[in-house]
Amino acid sequence: MRDGLRLALTTFTVLPVRAGRIDRSTARTAMVLAPVVGVALGALLAGLALLLRLAGAPAPLAGVAVVAAAVLATRALHLDGLADTVDAFGSYADADRALAIMKRSDIGPFGVVALLLVLGAQVAALTAVLPRPPLAVLATLTVAAGTGRLAVTLACRRGVPAARPDGLGALVAGTVPGWVVAPAAVLLAAAGGAADPGRRWLGPVAVAAGVAVAYAVTRRATRRFGGITGDTLGAALELAGTVTLAVLAC
Repeated sequence: MRDGLRLALTTFTVLPVRAGRIDRSTARTAMVLAPVVGVALGALLAGLALLLRLAGAPAPLAGVAVVAAAVLATRALHLDGLADTVDAFGSYADADRALAIMKRSDIGPFGVVALLLVLGAQVAALTAVLPRPPLAVLATLTVAAGTGRLAVTLACRRGVPAARPDGLGALVAGTVPGWVVAPAAVLLAAAGGAADPGRRWLGPVAVAAGVAVAYAVTRRATRRFGGITGDTLGAALELAGTVTLAVLAC
């Protein structure tokens, strides 16, 4: 459990945690704990947002600052995976060539557009959320970040193969029992009700939308590349978290 938590923290944050044992058993624990790490990160981002609001920062500026903090807290690793995955999806190349595109260090036009749209959507959603009561801000950010990491748990469920014999995808693919996703989604959906007490149904809808996007990305990656990679996990995380945040901001 301790090694799994360390792996989860080093995979999803920039915390300087000393690495422990790394194998598929540890990877399973890390992927199961991914939503917990996301909730903790969301709580920290909510604290930053509320401090900025207390200091009198305009909501759009505070939104940019919170998104920038989230990027720094994750080394932009997941955004890089999003850009690489979208470039590969849009390449019309066969599986081997598409995987080679994902490994390249440059970003193509599809990836650039994807980054602009996702980051723009996050800032716009936060601009709408930040003037709300503190509990609503906390619930929104923790649920969005938690659902983003739940997307990785979903993608690593048993039955989903890895696209390559090496890399992060090979380490974590197929390690998580499928039943783990449901209780985590239910807890996040319940917490999401606090994002808008007048419309408590919005929390479950937002989480369901995020999970649906994660499932679609994973399914598309499996059919397109033969399985998941570290990049496709990053893409699922960013898209699921953004969609959840956008729905909660409505």
